[in-house]
Amino acid sequence: MPADPLTIKPLDRPPDTTVVLPGSKSITNRVLVTAALARGTTRLSSALFADDTLAMIDGLGVMGVNCVPDSADGSIVVEGCGAEFADSAASGEALVDARRSGTTSRFLMPVAALRNAPTVIDGDHQLRGRPMDHQIDALRDLGASVQELGHPGRLPVRLAGPITGRSCSIEGSASSQFASGLLLAGGVTGLSLRLAADPVSWPYLEMTLAVMRAFGAQVDVAEAQSSVEGRVLTVGGGYASPGTYNVEPDASAASYFLAAAAITGGRVRIERLGSSSIQGDVAFADVLAQMGAEVTIDDNSIEVSGGELRGVDIDLRDISDTAPTLAVVAAFASGVTTVSGIGFVRHKESDRVGGPVNELRRCGIDAEETADGFVVRPEDLPIGAAFETYQDHRMAMAFALIGLVVEGVSICDPGCVAKTFPGYFGALEQLR
Repeated sequence: MPADPLTIKPLDRPPDTTVVLPGSKSITNRVLVTAALARGTTRLSSALFADDTLAMIDGLGVMGVNCVPDSADGSIVVEGCGAEFADSAASGEALVDARRSGTTSRFLMPVAALRNAPTVIDGDHQLRGRPMDHQIDALRDLGASVQELGHPGRLPVRLAGPITGRSCSIEGSASSQFASGLLLAGGVTGLSLRLAADPVSWPYLEMTLAVMRAFGAQVDVAEAQSSVEGRVLTVGGGYASPGTYNVEPDASAASYFLAAAAITGGRVRIERLGSSSIQGDVAFADVLAQMGAEVTIDDNSIEVSGGELRGVDIDLRDISDTAPTLAVVAAFASGVTTVSGIGFVRHKESDRVGGPVNELRRCGIDAEETADGFVVRPEDLPIGAAFETYQDHRMAMAFALIGLVVEGVSICDPGCVAKTFPGYFGALEQLR
């Protein structure tokens, strides 16, 4: 049963602090996969320990990869299988429980197709409801056997290799996680992946390619000649461990604390995360600047101070995970905020178009859905409310921010933040 709602107490004064954040979930899971397929042993430092990354560690483990996590010092040691991965744990069928982790399921489906033994990939009911058809179709095009064990295009699936094809295409409008999974496996086999249209969340694909390069893979990006043709990404050459990989703080997690500075009129600084980051979500700071916050970014830090916030008209296609956060910031801005380009986030852990609109209305803010986003028209400050989270960590983390300013705010099912940031509510206390 979900825990009782968690009350969020308003801050006594605007924050003026440097916040310490955990490592990036997106980078941790990409490095875990790449390290597993690499020659040699890799030590991840400053890695994230959360449900999504533990699901990845366990999934790789049942496929024969030895991953040794040490939460005390934030490290994970991965003994790479290299060319022997195909024969890892070949004695029988492996069962991967991806829990609620989209990256675990969508990265490990192509990786499982590298094995000489069958693999079943499943997850909890929430993950079973998320579409997998784009990746299933691509894997079949590459020669892998994919058997859908439940509803078509959904988990659970049974996969068997080998991957024999060396080229495939995937819709650019599909989740970038599908393409990232194919690329990570393609670093071993060689792959030419055509993105059939301008891709959503392109920065996440750039992150995948950056991690692959760090492990020595060959990567080539042929830019699209037209929006119809799309980009062609060619990868291969295999992986070799760099020895140690230092994981950046999570830029998506940083968005909540930067937003807190903006809506409270305070100052928050994040270190080890800046313009040199490989994470696209650092661009959320630029959105806050457009809204009137004072933003300073250098190579290794981001600092936001509050200002007179105003509404914006913005396409969040490339940083869609920040949409619930921006919905909350928009509630404290003067004027209308229009968010577009994010229709695809209706199929994330929850409907991240409809959910933010419902919760803004719950606290007295005029908001409405559009075909590919939402519109927020605040006339006054939000009022206190018990916010539903839809078992979605990003909804919980975003709407908790309202409670830093407004009395009477509570968060239902607060434990859902364990998916990517188990210590989130404790970290909020750094703002006090």
